[in-house]
Amino acid sequence: MKTISLNGVNVYPFTSEEQLLNYVDEHKGILVAINAEKILHATTQTRSIINRNLGYCDGAGAMMALKQNGVKDACKIPGCELWLKIVKRFYQEKTFYLVGGRQAVIEETVEKLKKEYPGINIVGYRNGYLKEENAEEKLIGDIARKKPDVVFVAMGSPKQELLMEKIQKCHPAIFQGLGGSFDVYTGHVQRAPKWWVDHNLEFAYRLIKEPKRIKRQIHLVKYAYWLITKKI
Repeated sequence: MKTISLNGVNVYPFTSEEQLLNYVDEHKGILVAINAEKILHATTQTRSIINRNLGYCDGAGAMMALKQNGVKDACKIPGCELWLKIVKRFYQEKTFYLVGGRQAVIEETVEKLKKEYPGINIVGYRNGYLKEENAEEKLIGDIARKKPDVVFVAMGSPKQELLMEKIQKCHPAIFQGLGGSFDVYTGHVQRAPKWWVDHNLEFAYRLIKEPKRIKRQIHLVKYAYWLITKKI
C-alpha cells in the first residue's frame, strides 16, 4: 500500500477499520497513531520512528490532510477504539500481551477484557514503569519466550514506539501503541461523549475539561493555516 507524506510523516491511507485490520493481519508491524500534533511537530526522530512503522490516521486533522492530498475516502480510526477492534476481531484465535499503565490499571484492564471477551488468551502483562534494573530486558525476554500474536503498549509516544521496536527485533507481532487507552477503558479517564467525537470536536471537549491544554492546542491554528494554504 502506498503511503501519503504529510510534512514528511508517512501515513497509510486506510479507508476503513476493516481494511486496516486485514492489512495488519497479513503484514505484522507497529501501528502508530497519527494526528495533527504529530504532523505539525514532527522532528527528525519522530518522523524516522513513524516512517519505519505503520502510521494510520488517528485524528480529524490527519484525515483532512489526506483528503487534501487526493485520498477522497480517507477515514479517521481512533487508536483508543482500534485496539478493542483488534481484540474483538482476533481474541478467539490470537494471543495477547499487554504493557502499560499503573499496576492497578493494567490489572483492571486484564480483568475487564477477560469478562468482555470470554476465552481471550492473555499470555502476559505488566505495568508501564520499567525503572527497576534490567526491567526492559526481562520484559523483552518474556515476550520473546511467550510469542504473543498481538502486543499492546500504553506508555505514550515516542517511548512506546521505541520499546516496541526493540521487542520487534526479537519477536515479530502485531503491535499497537495506546497512550492512555487503558485508563480510558477502565474508566479512570473520561473520553469525550460520542457527539463530540462524531463531529471531530474531541479536541475542544478535552480543552474544556483541561484548560491547561491551551498551550498545546493553540498550535492547531497553525495546522489549520497549513491546511488552508496547502502546505502539508
